Amino acid sequence: MTVESVKPATAEASAHGELREPPLAGGGVPVLGHGWRLVRDPLAFMSRLRAHGDMVRLRLGPKEVYAVTTPELTGALALNPDFIIAGPLWESLEGLLGKEGVATANGPRHRRQRRTIQPAFNLSAIPEYGPVMAEEAHALTERWRPGATVDCTAESFRVAVRIAARCLLRGEYMDERAERLSVDLASVFRGMYRRMVIPLGPLYRLPLPANREFNRALADLHLLVDEIVAERRSSGQKPDDLLTALLAAKDENDEPIGEQEIHDQVVAILTPGSETVASTIMWLLQVLAEHPEHAEKVRTEVESVTGGQPVGFDHVRRLTHTNNVVVEAMRLRPAVWILTRRAKADTELGGYRIPAGADIVYSPYAVQRDPDSYPGHLDFDPDRWLPERARDVPKYAMSPFSVGNRKCPSDHFSMAQLSLITAALCARYRFEQVAGSNDTTRVGITLRPHRLLLTPVPW
Repeated sequence: MTVESVKPATAEASAHGELREPPLAGGGVPVLGHGWRLVRDPLAFMSRLRAHGDMVRLRLGPKEVYAVTTPELTGALALNPDFIIAGPLWESLEGLLGKEGVATANGPRHRRQRRTIQPAFNLSAIPEYGPVMAEEAHALTERWRPGATVDCTAESFRVAVRIAARCLLRGEYMDERAERLSVDLASVFRGMYRRMVIPLGPLYRLPLPANREFNRALADLHLLVDEIVAERRSSGQKPDDLLTALLAAKDENDEPIGEQEIHDQVVAILTPGSETVASTIMWLLQVLAEHPEHAEKVRTEVESVTGGQPVGFDHVRRLTHTNNVVVEAMRLRPAVWILTRRAKADTELGGYRIPAGADIVYSPYAVQRDPDSYPGHLDFDPDRWLPERARDVPKYAMSPFSVGNRKCPSDHFSMAQLSLITAALCARYRFEQVAGSNDTTRVGITLRPHRLLLTPVPW
């Protein structure tokens, strides 16, 4: 079934008054509803929902939300203008992203903000960032020493933040800031996840240790952004980058945008992007250690394409297997594993009645591991993305950057750096986990390994 085939069916049902009420999922408990199951084992819980239908109702504390479970309905949800960016996920993120940035805005404000930032991420703009991406990728390989232990969390954040800062903000932001961002984001995203699945607002204002740590980390993140903007203003420089575009941007009344919007936009550039790219780098390192045959295949491909020269941005498009390794890692371990929307008015989705104000939740993790969409759904199989096999993947069963007007504007930027980093690392090393490493999944707003420790081994 395609998204296009969903709409006529639901329109016919609506005309005959046949819209259905989604069933309520079992297993809820008083007060917490299904939130306790989301806390205990969220990935398994979301993955099991499809067995109960293509849409089910959940209770998260006092809130009732609707969960969609199929590729068709997640695609229809993302493309339907009746549903806006809102709901438990975005409410939890507003403390970090604010209400005036592109990630959380809706309507005319969102369209204007997209127009401001989109030129920095256009496909034609990406080659300009290539030298910086290559320089940072090779610097990563130079920092690592054969046989030494690599803390993949710190290293992944460092390279992700440095690439974002140097390409989009034209700032030479050193490792100390990357370390601050890494530590702060770990605390902030963990606290936001708790607030999303168990929305017990007043309790999160109590002076408990976890709340104090969340507030400290959040304050430091905003201080870091203020430092970046203040440094640019004081420098008087106007390089052709995203921060310059923000400082020169105008609002709907042709007036300069406010300081809060500039702040929120920079937060959106540095934090969610760095968090998701860094988490994906960690998972790439984990799967390359677990599947050394694919690390060796990447190395062989890089040597063939580059002729033994250092890999650069110009080589990326020809690194077919390398790119497929990145896509398959994102399929199995998507950094963003849960998303939400909200109905603007009484509407329908897939033949179900959706009341105004209802929150809709779906899990890219569950959709991308669905056995109905993927033979060998739990296997790490990069070759499933070869053209002759990829055509069998159902539409919207793999949308790591979303679709429609909320598609991530940095999709090409992110893919380029992920493929280049993977190629540069595999050209020099294979990887082994060491004592103390824990590659099990840490679930928060994003997914990442708990504590991935590797040693690079020269070929």
